[in-house]
Amino acid sequence: MFCLFFRFQNGRTSENSPLKLEKGTVTDDDEIFDAVSQSKFVLENLRYYTTHPDLAQYYEPLKPTTTQKFLDQNRKITSFMLKVTEYDQDMTLLIMTNNPPLCSICQQEKDSAPKYFSKDLLFKESHQHKTTKNFCLPLMPQKKKVRSGLKPIFPMKKFDDPTSKEKQWFRFSTDSDFKTEGQYSKTYALRKQKKMYPQLNFAPVYERDKMKDGSGSNPFQHLEKSAVLQEGEHFGTVEATEAFFAMTRLFQSNDQTLRRMCYLTIKEMATISEDVIIVTSSLTKDMTGKEDVYRGPAIRALCRITDGTMLQAIERYMKQAIVDKVSSVSSSALVSSLHMMKISYDVVKRWINEAQEAASSDNIMVQYHALGVLYHLRKNDRLAVSKMLNKFTKSGLKSQFAYCMLIRIASRLLKETDDGSPKPALRYAAVRTLNKVAMKHPSAVTACNLDLENLITDSNRSIATLAITTLLKTGSESSVDRLMKQISSFVSEISDEFKVVVVQAISALCQKYPRKHSVMMTFLSNMLRDDGGFEYKRAIVDCIITIVEENPDSKEAGLAHLCEFIEDCEHTVLATKILHLLGKEGPRTPVPSKYIRFIFNRVVLENEAVRAAAVSALAKFGAQNESLLPSILVLLQRCMLDTDDEVRDRATFYLNVLQQRQMALNATYIFNGLTVSVPGMEKALHQYTLEPSEKPFDLKSIPLAMAPVFEQKAEQLAAIPEFMNLGPLFKSSEPVQLTEAETEYFVRCIKHIFTNHIVFQFDCTNTLNDQLLEKVTVQMEPSDSFAVLCCIPAPNLTYNQPGICYTLVRLPDEDPTAVAGTFSCTMKFTVRDCDPNTGVPDEDGYDDEYVLEDLEVSVSDHIQKILKPNFAAAWEEVGDTFEKEETFALSSTKTLEGVYRGGYDLLVRSRLALADGVTMQVTVRSKERTPVDVILASVG
Repeated sequence: MFCLFFRFQNGRTSENSPLKLEKGTVTDDDEIFDAVSQSKFVLENLRYYTTHPDLAQYYEPLKPTTTQKFLDQNRKITSFMLKVTEYDQDMTLLIMTNNPPLCSICQQEKDSAPKYFSKDLLFKESHQHKTTKNFCLPLMPQKKKVRSGLKPIFPMKKFDDPTSKEKQWFRFSTDSDFKTEGQYSKTYALRKQKKMYPQLNFAPVYERDKMKDGSGSNPFQHLEKSAVLQEGEHFGTVEATEAFFAMTRLFQSNDQTLRRMCYLTIKEMATISEDVIIVTSSLTKDMTGKEDVYRGPAIRALCRITDGTMLQAIERYMKQAIVDKVSSVSSSALVSSLHMMKISYDVVKRWINEAQEAASSDNIMVQYHALGVLYHLRKNDRLAVSKMLNKFTKSGLKSQFAYCMLIRIASRLLKETDDGSPKPALRYAAVRTLNKVAMKHPSAVTACNLDLENLITDSNRSIATLAITTLLKTGSESSVDRLMKQISSFVSEISDEFKVVVVQAISALCQKYPRKHSVMMTFLSNMLRDDGGFEYKRAIVDCIITIVEENPDSKEAGLAHLCEFIEDCEHTVLATKILHLLGKEGPRTPVPSKYIRFIFNRVVLENEAVRAAAVSALAKFGAQNESLLPSILVLLQRCMLDTDDEVRDRATFYLNVLQQRQMALNATYIFNGLTVSVPGMEKALHQYTLEPSEKPFDLKSIPLAMAPVFEQKAEQLAAIPEFMNLGPLFKSSEPVQLTEAETEYFVRCIKHIFTNHIVFQFDCTNTLNDQLLEKVTVQMEPSDSFAVLCCIPAPNLTYNQPGICYTLVRLPDEDPTAVAGTFSCTMKFTVRDCDPNTGVPDEDGYDDEYVLEDLEVSVSDHIQKILKPNFAAAWEEVGDTFEKEETFALSSTKTLEGVYRGGYDLLVRSRLALADGVTMQVTVRSKERTPVDVILASVG
């Protein structure tokens, strides 16, 4: 053990006086000494050592603060470390003696002094007699020293004689030294020691004599393989030859691992050793022997040392090995053949039949290696490689590695081929595939644009058309002009079917690059003048109309091209469509009068349907342009003399409306037209005739124009008895999810708005395969004055089969403006457990419920959007009978044009004043008071 000495500021303590110990602190049942008063303890071993081991090579000092922090965290293991020093004679005693923990050096630091030594130990060491000058570490007992038989390993130095070469006897402890401790072992002690002193580097730099070590441990036990490889030495020719000849004696060994190491050594020494050819006979014997484990390595080693002159001698053996039934032997021969091609290609080429036979092997590696040999033997013959690809592609392969090899071979052929496939069918298939890819990933096909441009001049027009459409999808904005020129050079040579495809691609390009509308408009107008069928002309007209509606700058140019087209148009449908567009867009152009001549010419020259469309277009010009109204009235008077009833009736009707000179009448009967559903109007008129009434027929009772899906929902609701008397369906909302998709029950809601009621449709799905739900309803609790009338349950919900339940709610009667609210929803049902495999439910069930998310009804649910082409006319049409105006300070504005629940038109006009914020003056008009109040209440 080591000695502890204390030094006090007032002088050294008396030899006989006991050390005064204050009350200690207890940590983990171990009492720790706490220095008090003026005293502090200091380890002074180094001062009294005359000889000690030099441990500088192990010491890596830490910063004082880091060491202090570490020792504070690990003081629990100190008692054990002190006990370990009694058993461990190698490093622990030396290191702990010569590297003591830190101690406080002033009164201010006494509270942070280390407390790592037990009370008994301190008291014992404080009463030691005065040390002698020859104080040193305890020597190892002679019996242990003899038993271990170790030489001195730590050199000792004397302070008074630095030249002294004394050495202290120490040995490394073993597990047997810790047998008396039971739970402790040397490994545990060393691990704790490393934790106690992290600044010490226990690198194995000291010397140990394995021959004299009683433990007989492996000297390479703690060495990493990477360290050994880095220390490797290069053999010279002489050393390699001597080692090679010595190694050849090992061919007599029957140890498989040793023999395989011999083959590996032969391969590595083949280039540096001399006369390696002497082992040819031994390798040939192993190659043709009965031991399969030696045959493969022997073939690889033999081919490594064989040169071109000796290859023919082993050719017969190689051919036999290639077709051998043992897969490892066959693979070794095939891989060796690949290497031997560099030495003698002509000899290996004679083995092609055997490689061909090996390619049909069931073993995946043999087939893969055989395919590689076949390719390298034929890679200079493109035709042979192509035939090989076709053969294996059709016959199929069992090796996935061989398929990868085929892909690489095909890829190399494609890189070596500058031109495309000579077969038009293959070129067409390739371009069609690229066209499909360009629809979803145009950027991925951009790299092929140059090759696609070369295909525009292909003799096959189908290929050229697909190439153009693909380029139109992948081309950039800068390439539009060049593409248009290339298309115009051949478009006259293709059929109308392909022309339609080109026009559709141009239409998509217009939407992608709207600034290029002028270039594409010119190209489309030229195509419009060419001969073609109805589908071709309709595609061009639709494309021009799309450009006119989406690009205001192209409006006049587009209308001019269309006016020129209807001068000689033989398709009635296209003529009426263009006349409708002229009536819609023409009056809003800077010079609307220039279109009157084209329109009236249709009245004089065309058939009845076109003449009727022309009359409607003329009326729209007169309704929106006061300066043109007198001329339009004259033209309509001439149309009243037409031979067709439809034309005369339209002319008479529009003439009387325009003569009234009322903007409201113009908006109702000329601009906006009917916005109701034609099938709905038909049903309503039929019902009106069956039940005569004194009240006139009201168009507000007819639902607006709706999609087919909407009509299906109306019919589905009308089939339920509780909903038969609710009136026409006004609007259906988009589905709103009330649960997450991953929960046990998935529920979403659709709000169906009627005149005075709301029907909530709940689409429910049971995602549990061990439950059957019956009598499923959704109980709703409104937050305002809404009244829940009834709930219609879903009979049952089986696993993953959707069901529908309904809840009918009446809108508030007392306050018609209270149209918004929030509903708390709870799904209630009866649960019957069932077998997940058979789906058979139990006889008994139990009631349960599931809370859903809250459902909100907003003002937008009561308003349906409509399009008012002329807002000013519609504004005057509604009138100011129920007009309200308020001013708000908001950050944005919105113009509303819609129909409120009940069929009442609703218009909102906003005026803005820009200051620090945005001041908005909102004016709302409707033919009823309630919609106006609802809108202003929602904004405010």
